[in-house]
Amino acid sequence: MLKIIKNIFPYWKTLILIVLMLSVQAYCDLALPTYTSKIIDVGIQNRGVEHVTPERITAEDYEKAQLLMNSDERELWNSIYEKDGSLYKLTESEDEKLDEIDDSLLVPIAVSYQIDKAIEQGEMDPKMLSQIGSMNSAREEMEKIADSQGAQTLEAMGAAFAAECSERAGVDMDAVQKNYLWTSGAKMMGMAILMMLTAVIVSFLASRIGAGVGRTLRNRVFRNVVSFSNGEIDRFSTASLITRNTNDIQQVQAVTTMLLRMVLYAPILAIGGVYNVWKTGAGMGWIIGFAILVVLGFVMILVSVAMPKFKTMQVLVDGLNLVSREILTGLSVIRAFGREREEEARFDVANKKLMKTQLFTNRVMTLMMPGMTLIMNCLVVLITWVSAHRIDDGTLQVGMMTAFITYSMLIVMSFLMMTMMSIMIPRAGVAAERIDEVIQTPSSVTDAAETQSLKNPKGVVEFKNVGFKYPDADENVISNISFTAEPGKTTAIIGSTGAGKSTMINLIPRFYDVTEGEITLDGVDIRKLPMKELRDLIGYVPQKGVLFSGTIDSNIRFGKEDATEEEVRMAADIAQAEEFISSKPLGYDELIAQGGSNVSGGQKQRLAIARAIARDPKVFIFDDSFSALDMKTDAKLRKALSQHVKDSTVIIIAQRVSTILHADQIIVLDEGKVAGKGTHSQLMKECEVYREIAESQLSAKEIAKIAGEVNS
Repeated sequence: MLKIIKNIFPYWKTLILIVLMLSVQAYCDLALPTYTSKIIDVGIQNRGVEHVTPERITAEDYEKAQLLMNSDERELWNSIYEKDGSLYKLTESEDEKLDEIDDSLLVPIAVSYQIDKAIEQGEMDPKMLSQIGSMNSAREEMEKIADSQGAQTLEAMGAAFAAECSERAGVDMDAVQKNYLWTSGAKMMGMAILMMLTAVIVSFLASRIGAGVGRTLRNRVFRNVVSFSNGEIDRFSTASLITRNTNDIQQVQAVTTMLLRMVLYAPILAIGGVYNVWKTGAGMGWIIGFAILVVLGFVMILVSVAMPKFKTMQVLVDGLNLVSREILTGLSVIRAFGREREEEARFDVANKKLMKTQLFTNRVMTLMMPGMTLIMNCLVVLITWVSAHRIDDGTLQVGMMTAFITYSMLIVMSFLMMTMMSIMIPRAGVAAERIDEVIQTPSSVTDAAETQSLKNPKGVVEFKNVGFKYPDADENVISNISFTAEPGKTTAIIGSTGAGKSTMINLIPRFYDVTEGEITLDGVDIRKLPMKELRDLIGYVPQKGVLFSGTIDSNIRFGKEDATEEEVRMAADIAQAEEFISSKPLGYDELIAQGGSNVSGGQKQRLAIARAIARDPKVFIFDDSFSALDMKTDAKLRKALSQHVKDSTVIIIAQRVSTILHADQIIVLDEGKVAGKGTHSQLMKECEVYREIAESQLSAKEIAKIAGEVNS
């Protein structure tokens, strides 16, 4: 939860605006039940009369109303009316002051109204009023009756008194009632429109923040992943990194949007609802408390069952992505070996594991809405049953019951929203932790605190007792490697599979850092050079040619965007790529598909070599980059390359002896150690490992012929 909130904090200004909009929305939402209650109690039952003071009143009713008033009440009564012919007219119009007057005059007016009704129904003799010896004793008797019927009944009596008095004074009460209903309806419509507008604004702002959080997280994850060494890439796996940068961030983005729309709104609505319930004075707050406890208990049971599966689901998504990526990447091999059904079965296993977990969580969570609906319906029945008794006792009005039910639903729904989010947030929290793990993981290969720069780089690469072992490995992959590669010379590295050749090469551009010894460039430890400066001096051609979607031209320019057209064509010509490029309909503008899937392996390697040549680096690194070339093309390429890179250091990893025959220096690796060092002729005489490799690839005649060519 804290990690999700941390991502929202940069948008605090928008967040304040959202809170204000939600407060307005909650105010409108909570005002509607009050209007509904007033329409029933005031608009329908009280004929649109809100106060106990009639708008106009006859002289007879005016005097009768004062019979049971004390001196202070009588003085207040006389101060708010003025003589208007044979009638009396109310002079006060402000609602706040009229509410205060209602509180002061409610008891005597309500009691007067009850006496009038008792006289009309023959339950009291009119002469009884003259027989009451004391005003106070009469009020006390009537107040006891009023107290037994409650304050709600007093208000209803006062409003009925005002309506009857106004009607006897000639006021059109039907018009008053219609006006009140239309006005209240218009206010409700205005509230509903305002609530809709604020909801739209909140949704818009929340979506913007959610999208912004997603964009920021994707940028941070991607930037950090790009800075990772191969060690961090191996630790997380490519499939997991893709899942974290897509699926996990989408979850955080969606929950962020819902968090701002629902979780912020729910407490505002709940607090407002509780306040309004308390303000009704209905005395049924215990029902709300009981309902909330039932809701929380029900949700907690569902969460405790489903939550472990939510955490498992993310791991299963990673697994499915890994299987999918492996199958799609190796599709040609799968088809070649007829393994379609086996791979489909492997995918099906991963897919079904995820499906079963999702079905379990979905089935558990589908119980929530029916369960909540049942709880809310039971709550309505309970409120109606309790309210019916109170209405019968005269302590509650029908409109107030309706408002109470509505407020109860709002409160329960707000708690439901919070509990629903309490299910989604932990799942998003797992995703946020996975994202944060990538963001907070520093690269094991970084620039030194104090770096050095090379003013006039020459390209002398020296290995000094270099050793390396992979993270968490027990033994070194390579040990005690020492040699110097100089400009204008070719250094070749050869050895059996798994001897550590590619590992050595990956240490030069600092894809990994050495764990023993040091590698220097022009006498400076490469760990002290800025990585950008170091890599700008290197032209790297990987073992597997990698191309990017774009054109042939953009791929050759990849390492040097400002390369001239002449430099691009020269690089392609040296790499023996000009011939197949010119055969393309669009030439250098021919499109390259993702991963270079629309060119052959040999063409891909030649374009990768051209890319390195176009950069014109001080150090060339060829990691078995000629393996996909035929012997003729290989020979042409190496001849053209040797003429172009006279001032550069060339380091070649090769599997074929024929590729490195003319190298100035050959390093023979065997089980991670240098087994021999020298030229071809020297190694054939002095190094048994090299001799075995040569004899396994070449016949005796070829070896003799090559020896003659090399010696000459």
